[in-house]
Amino acid sequence: MICKSCGSEVSPYITECPYCGNRLRKRAPKLDRNGRIAERLGRRQPVQLSRLRRGEIPGIRHDSRPYLAGVLVLLGFAGCLVWRTAAVDITQLWVHGRLGHHWWRIFTAPFVYDNTGYAFVALLVVALYGTLLERRHGWVPVLALAALGGAGGMALTARLSDHVAFGGNGIGLALLVAWAIPDLLALRAQREIDGDLVGTAVLGAVIALMPLAVTDASWLSDAVGVGAGLLIGYPLARIHPV
Repeated sequence: MICKSCGSEVSPYITECPYCGNRLRKRAPKLDRNGRIAERLGRRQPVQLSRLRRGEIPGIRHDSRPYLAGVLVLLGFAGCLVWRTAAVDITQLWVHGRLGHHWWRIFTAPFVYDNTGYAFVALLVVALYGTLLERRHGWVPVLALAALGGAGGMALTARLSDHVAFGGNGIGLALLVAWAIPDLLALRAQREIDGDLVGTAVLGAVIALMPLAVTDASWLSDAVGVGAGLLIGYPLARIHPV
């Protein structure tokens, strides 16, 4: 140990500094059977680290919370409650043919569900890949993917089809595809990946084939969701490689 008075290095077993006589401690330390100090040291205070900021350490992602992904999931839950409670007429929220003055339905239809299984799968995919993407790239790409895959898919469906359409299959596929692109590029370059592409492929197949089980899920929304994921996910993977 170091004497605070003269700065000399002294034995930890003494009570006074032999060089300057400074009092080091009130009593000699207790020793165990092997002659080692048996006293318990004072408890160290845990080091509090601040949140990592964007660009603070090159190659390390900054800390961010997936607020937007949570909002998208909550909107889907709200759409389920609308159907369950009949608080609002669900027919006023979906798309069905040309919309005219009801153009705003392209923004409500992706969050409306009348099937529990459809809602569970779609919201699971949105929650999982929306969270992963928002932590990787921030909320702006997630918002763009949700707008293109959700509202864009419903707009195309209303334009080209006379069938009723609603649900978030377009949003889910857009987020899933955008997340998977970096790993697919890594596999193409014969590099190792950390992501679970097998599980991603299974979830992608389930939500993409949802129109076979739920007639109100739109194939056109599927196509737009995949296209949006490629359109936004590929540049992101090139600009900000994982």
